[in-house]
Amino acid sequence: MTDTSPKPAKDILDLYFMENRARILDIASFLDRIDRYRDPEEARADFRYKALMRALQFLRESESERTKAIQLVFSDTSSGPVESAVGLKAVGAWNGAFDGRD
Repeated sequence: MTDTSPKPAKDILDLYFMENRARILDIASFLDRIDRYRDPEEARADFRYKALMRALQFLRESESERTKAIQLVFSDTSSGPVESAVGLKAVGAWNGAFDGRD
């Protein structure tokens, strides 16, 4: 990774720590809510939940290029055209990423 910023990393930590702490707490709250509601297994089997969990894994385990890796987790990597765009809507993750896989 090339260091091109004149700012020390500690300045970034000082500036954005509280904001990102709140984001992590939001995610934890969201996951706790899923666990508390009826049929959490159904939600955990959903491709969006799986994509979120995979993104969190990348966030924790990667040491660089986290943003790129996480963008790819949520992206549709298919290259062929769809038959029709009728009824298609953005849902934030690609169902095809988890065809039979976790």
